[in-house]
Parts: sequence; structure tokens; C-alpha cells
Amino acid sequence: MIIKKFVGKTEEEAVEAAKKELGEGIVIMNVRQVKPKGLLAAFKSRQIEVTVALEDEREPAKPVRRESGQTAEAKASGMDADTQKSTDKGVLTDQSSIEKKLDSLQTLLESQLKQSESAEKSERALEERENGEEGDKAAAEKSPEQEKDDEQEKFIRLLYNTMIENEVAEKYANQILEDVDKNRKPNTPFDYILANIYQKIILKFGKSDGIQPADKGPRVVFFIGPTGVGKTTTIAKLASSFAVEEKKKTVLLTADTYRIAAAEQLRTYAQILEVPFRVIYSLEEFQAAVETFKDYDYIFVDTAGHSHQNEEQLKQMKSYLEILGDKVRTQVFLVLSATTKYKDLLRIADNYREIADYQLIFTKLDETTTLGNLLNLKLHADTPIAYITYGQNVPNDIEKFNPQKTVKQLLGGKA
Repeated sequence: MIIKKFVGKTEEEAVEAAKKELGEGIVIMNVRQVKPKGLLAAFKSRQIEVTVALEDEREPAKPVRRESGQTAEAKASGMDADTQKSTDKGVLTDQSSIEKKLDSLQTLLESQLKQSESAEKSERALEERENGEEGDKAAAEKSPEQEKDDEQEKFIRLLYNTMIENEVAEKYANQILEDVDKNRKPNTPFDYILANIYQKIILKFGKSDGIQPADKGPRVVFFIGPTGVGKTTTIAKLASSFAVEEKKKTVLLTADTYRIAAAEQLRTYAQILEVPFRVIYSLEEFQAAVETFKDYDYIFVDTAGHSHQNEEQLKQMKSYLEILGDKVRTQVFLVLSATTKYKDLLRIADNYREIADYQLIFTKLDETTTLGNLLNLKLHADTPIAYITYGQNVPNDIEKFNPQKTVKQLLGGKA
């Protein structure tokens, strides 16, 4: 894994520099404003520092501590000892900044680990009293390396249990920890193991750019998903952001003619936002509406919420998604509730995948304490999570998906 910092006048400039050096596969780990240094600092503008990570499958993970002198890698590349130390220092500095984002997570996990160890010691003491001195002899035979390895295994097992409690699917939790376990060494500190797992999950989440403007003409944005997940409210929140905050020309359409209440709700939001609104009853009306608003920036389309098992309605929705062809740039977002059962989410994601490529929006995060399904669905569908919502307030209670915050919660920390 490669971790580097890039600085620019804006976040976009720093990210562009990172992509230029490392490629498009980078994941943004942290963004912060840095103060200029030196005698003329007061006259210099502040800059943005972006920390990025890139999974490098060709390089095995390196332990934090190295032996003195040059490593084999340094000798092979012709790097002198001073340069090697400087490089290591830079890696550790980046690692430290990531660890700070975990806040009290490490302390929390170590506290739980001590409780676990205390319980195990009590059980072991009871067994020793029952079995005589056999337990003491077995413990005395362990080398320091074995003891360190045992402590690491307990720590990794604790992280595994924490992810399972947060409803991360077993196969994904095992994949994450197996990757870490392959490269760990007996002297690897807990904080390095924790930060490594933290980074790997963030990289698995990846990044979404959300709704993007079209190069030419309007961006037609479809919102699909089952009934009751909060599509209409989510559309209103996003429309408010684009129409009011960004001053973009936005129009709301609804093809949900099954629920009158949903159409009226969206009509009310359109009136409040002072944006055009139409109810669409046919493909012809949809095409006509897109033509009418061809000079707008965004056309948001609310589709009918129905059972993902209703093949006829899925085919009808697919017709809306395909009728525009390549004439207009489109995006599709599958809206799901974070409270839905894992197995149902898998079926929903698979069925909707048959009609469109989509990004994910998760709603109702305020109604659950476990966020494992966000990681499960991201990995199962192999598509980004764009937005999350956590309440009914419009235009509030919505934000772009933040993988750092979610990963901290999956590992037992607080958001």
C-alpha cells in the first residue's frame, strides 16, 4: 500500500497532482487545511493537504520497525541508508495522521482486549487448580515470539468480532483480516495492525463523485428502488442542494403514478423550491419533458417504488432508462434502506442490476446502530455508495458518503 500527501491551493489541485503521480485508482484518506510556515507566513494563503492511498499488490506490507542499516530493497534499488531512513520517516508520518483519525478507537479496542484477557486468565486459573501444574508448564514453554503472536491473534479476533457485531458479512470480514494476517510479524504493534485494517476497508469502499454535470445538455438522474425506502424525500434533499445552494436549473419529474401521495409530496417540494414539476404517464410524455427542459442543468426522475420481484414493472422501468439512448447523459441511483435485511438487499441489488448500472444511496441510517450492510452491498454490487441520509428533514439530513466515518463505526469507534 502506498500512502502519500499532496498539497495544492485547492483540494481539486492536490487531488489532480496525486492522480498524475499515482493514477486514477487513488483513495482520499484525509483532507485538511495547512498553515504556511516561515517569516512570510502571514502573507501567504493557506493550502490544502490531501492524504491519498493506493493499493499496490506488487509490494508486500512492510513492518513499522526496520533493522539498522540498509534494507534489501534499498540495496537493490541503490538507495543509501540516509535516503531510506528519510523515506521510512515519511511513511510513518502519513501513517500517524491516519491513526489520529481513529480517535479513541485503539484505546477502546485495547480496553476490550484487556477485559477479554482478564476473563481468559480467570478461566485458565480455574483450569489450573483443577488440573494441577500442567497449565503452568505449558505457559512456561512459550517463547516471547509466541506470546506476542498470541496477543496479536487475540487483537485480530477482537476486530473480527467487532465487525461481525456490526453485521459485516463473515466472508468479507475474513477477506479483510486474512490480507492483514498474511503479512504481519510478531513485533508488529497493535496500532499498525489497526491502521492497516482501517485503510484496507476504506480502499474497499472506494469513492463516488455523486451526481455530476453533463458535458452538454441536462443530466437526467433516475432514482430507483423498492417502496418505502425514502426516494421522494431523498430527491427533495438533493434538488434543494442543486437548485438553492448551487443555483442550478433543476426540474423534478415523477413516473410514480401508482401512489398519488408520492406525486403530491414531490409537487409540494417543487413549489417550495420554485422549480418545474411534471407527472409522467408514458414514455412519450417523458421524452417530451426532457426535450422541453433541454436547457436545464439537472432533471431528477422519481420512479415508481414496487417489489423488486415484479418483473413486469422492472421491464417498464428499464424502458424509461433506455429510451433516451445516447442523446442525453444519464445517471442511475439505487435507493436502499440501511434497515433492510441483508438477504433482501442482495436480491434487490441483483434484480435492479438486470435493468441498469447504478450507484447506491443508503437511507435511514438514524434507524440502525449497525452499518455492516453498507460494506456488504458495496462489495457485492461492486458499485460506489454516493450518498447517505439519516432523517426526514429537508434539505438537511443528507451528505456525501464518508468512508472514514463509517469504517470507524465498523471497527467499534464513534462517528
